[in-house]
Amino acid sequence: MRDFLKKNSLFLLIVVLAIALRFVIIEKVPPSLNWDEISHGYNAYSILKTGKDEWGVTLPAIFRAYGDYKLPVYIYLTAVSELIFGLNVFSVRLPSILAGIITVIATYLLVKKLFNGKVALLSSFLVAIEPWSFFLSRGAFEANLALAFIVSGIYLFILGLEKYKYLPISALLLGLSVWTYNSARIFVPIFLIVLTALYWQELAKIWERNKKLITFSLALVALFFIPMFLQLASPSGRARYGKVSIIDEGAVAQINEKRAGSIYPPILSRLTSNKGTFFVKAFVKNYLSHFSFDFLFTKGGSHYQFSVPGRGLIYTINILFFLLGLYHLLTNRTRESFLLLVWFLLSPIPSSLTREAPHVLRAITMLPIPMVVSALGFFYFLEKTERLKISHKTLTLVYLILVIVFAGNYLKTYFSDYKQNYSWAWQYGYKEAVDYAKNNYSRYDKIIVTKKYGEPHEFFLFFWPWEPEEFREDP
Repeated sequence: MRDFLKKNSLFLLIVVLAIALRFVIIEKVPPSLNWDEISHGYNAYSILKTGKDEWGVTLPAIFRAYGDYKLPVYIYLTAVSELIFGLNVFSVRLPSILAGIITVIATYLLVKKLFNGKVALLSSFLVAIEPWSFFLSRGAFEANLALAFIVSGIYLFILGLEKYKYLPISALLLGLSVWTYNSARIFVPIFLIVLTALYWQELAKIWERNKKLITFSLALVALFFIPMFLQLASPSGRARYGKVSIIDEGAVAQINEKRAGSIYPPILSRLTSNKGTFFVKAFVKNYLSHFSFDFLFTKGGSHYQFSVPGRGLIYTINILFFLLGLYHLLTNRTRESFLLLVWFLLSPIPSSLTREAPHVLRAITMLPIPMVVSALGFFYFLEKTERLKISHKTLTLVYLILVIVFAGNYLKTYFSDYKQNYSWAWQYGYKEAVDYAKNNYSRYDKIIVTKKYGEPHEFFLFFWPWEPEEFREDP
């Protein structure tokens, strides 16, 4: 045990840091449960108490919620959390917090398997503290849980090529991801095809030696993916995409406006201005926006619930190393380099299919690649500066100090200014309104609540709390 602790002391310190950053004052920052978190929490509570969601559906495979039809895994895990810790902020956010910590650990294991221990340590450290991964690990985001499944599943796939018993676990985790967040439903099937093509020879050898294990793994994949595709063909499965799709009423209006103002004949204007051409142009623009410096390093996303406004998702200290890392991957033609590049290039596709791109949450499948690329770039930098006769330890120490300074500045903003200035984005005040209404319930015949900051009824159900069966039966 002592040898293990000594050998892995730096990694364990990184894990402790990730735990501390994700658990500290979690019930106060973010300042309130937003309406999606509240929906997760109350539907989980309803499942726990009655086996039905808030609409009375028994153990649903998709939750109607506000009509946005949420995928089930996060909600069922939250039910387990609430069974242990009760109906509160901590219980609702706990699955995402744990997922964030697991992603740090899985990144270390994956990168160590693909490259080496030094790159793995720096990669996991960056995942622990970079704004993108840190921010999304503190709210009840299904996307963050899906990311943990994806990174862990890919690591176990690579490990399973040597130790076959891990292949079914990999299939299980990747299967769970597509029932956790919608972006995974596009990214994971495509990436599984890439993994199969890259490691076809190894998989063929495993098939020759252990057909039962491969068959079982494929059966697990089918068990999760076939119902997923069937659900996507249903109205409820398409409901969420219908609300965020590139082609909406506004898009149709723009197409008609372009046709009306066109100087070309009607037939030609229809060929140049239609849903197909509009979609392709919007998709390409959306896709490229995810690689912009504004999005990654300086401004971040435009949604205040997913990132700190005006702050990049990756610290600017890593711009140079990120570029060097990309250059290293492009010039170092190994299977591992190709794997990371393909992952990076495929990951923005789900987000690019929707409006409001680039989108911090929908593009979460890009993680942890920017951190891994930055780590590779840093060690490539060390390799290329050997002739300067500056100690690698000195350069590493200076770099780590600068990263910590950047992180300290970001964390100060996150835990103070962001909490205060953007509390409205988290529907802060509804809990206080519920408390006031509860304490003064007997004094009034009617209580009216504003919908300005989101659907209020769910906050009353959660914070009162209202027993699910009584709520469903109350006319």
